[in-house]
Amino acid sequence: MSARYQATRAAMITANVTEVQAAETLRNTWVLTNEDLCLQWREQVAEDERLSAERKRAADEEAERERLALQLEENTARADEKKKNRSKHSTIILRPRPFANDEEALVSEFALRKIDSGKYVELYYWTNQGLDDALTNYLWVSAATSKPAAGVIADRDLSPVDFAQAIPRIMAAIEERDWTKQRVLMLAQFWGAIMLHRYWNSNDLLARRAILLYQEEQRRAWHSAILSSNGAWDISIIDEPTLVRTFERVYRASLIRTTNVAPDVPVRI
Repeated sequence: MSARYQATRAAMITANVTEVQAAETLRNTWVLTNEDLCLQWREQVAEDERLSAERKRAADEEAERERLALQLEENTARADEKKKNRSKHSTIILRPRPFANDEEALVSEFALRKIDSGKYVELYYWTNQGLDDALTNYLWVSAATSKPAAGVIADRDLSPVDFAQAIPRIMAAIEERDWTKQRVLMLAQFWGAIMLHRYWNSNDLLARRAILLYQEEQRRAWHSAILSSNGAWDISIIDEPTLVRTFERVYRASLIRTTNVAPDVPVRI
């Protein structure tokens, strides 16, 4: 029995409190105090465990966020790399070589790079002559395949047959080069509207020249406007007033050719 306990018990003994009663009071006090301390200790342990679990959960969530961010970054980098080097990553079907056709013809590397960058490129590269030139350059002057063709024909000067040949081929090219569905559909509807227009089907040569010139100028302007502050527009909607003004320019140029200009002096329209 400790001296402190004995001193406390002795101080409690009075005329009305016996030694036994003092001892019982001290015991009860100790039990209650001990129970309170044990309860506090258990509550503190539980709180410590809760805080530890909360910290672990937060750390696990942060680690998962970092893992997902890294995974997204890696996936994006792989997707960009695949897009830049599609020939290295494209799946090869285990089959004999199929028969070649027009859709598999060799297209100028210069034209395909224009398609990849979403810029204007002449339809000439998808005409029979343009495909033949690309094949010739590939066989004899391979370095030239990344440069503009020397004999490229402007859209305005294409024949209706060449124009009609080029459209399905360039449509296949832009679809393969991951253009957005909206732009692919817009161009398809634009060229469809061109070939259904009354100018295209007119017996008037000037009307046919006007709509080819309109097609070229509208497409050039549309590609240039895509990255401008005002943005582009729905090119598939034929701008009739502009088309009429284009016809008038072609008509005036034809008059100048036949009246005021020497045969060897070119007239631009």
